Amino acid sequence: MEPALPPNRVLTVPNALSALRLVLIAVFTYALLGAHANGWAVGILMFSGASDWADGKIARLLNQSSRLGVLLDPAVDRLYMVCVPVVMAMSGIVPWWFVAVLLARDGVLAATLPLLWSRGLSALPVTYIGKAATFALMSGFPLVLLGTWDALWSRVVGACGWAFLIWGMYAYLWSFALYVVQLTLVVRRMPRLDHGARRPPTPKAVERG
Repeated sequence: MEPALPPNRVLTVPNALSALRLVLIAVFTYALLGAHANGWAVGILMFSGASDWADGKIARLLNQSSRLGVLLDPAVDRLYMVCVPVVMAMSGIVPWWFVAVLLARDGVLAATLPLLWSRGLSALPVTYIGKAATFALMSGFPLVLLGTWDALWSRVVGACGWAFLIWGMYAYLWSFALYVVQLTLVVRRMPRLDHGARRPPTPKAVERG
């Protein structure tokens, strides 16, 4: 049996990748809005998507899971799911109504967290449909961005990107409906903690999509 790593370990490869993705949010914003370097913006999104997949694999293969990683990785993902569509809407690449639906879903989800905390939970388990939705959206945004060039291949790639985004939005809303069902069961079946017994919830799986 491999020795367990300290729960508060910070210096790991997955945490470094998550921190790099966090920095690249600002770089992506400047590349698209400031420098109008769409090619660099596409590259950043592709790297971010690949590293998001890789850090989980690395954490399991190298036994580098950590308390910080449990919190940082989904937090960076959530920040990407807010910043990327907003920046692309500001550039006129995606419509604002699309962004509004995504943000409204995340806003309502965030508003339910106090109910979970009052039951001693940090979040509900991740669902496969939520993972699929996040994957589809993170795949669709760079493809739609690639569709901004004036060429036949670009229009084809852009159409594929919109297929990913539309399916991703549908799955995103579906995962939210499942989240509401789970939340309702938690509220009905788990008693509220007494104020004196209430303690900060232990980090658990965070709803990522």
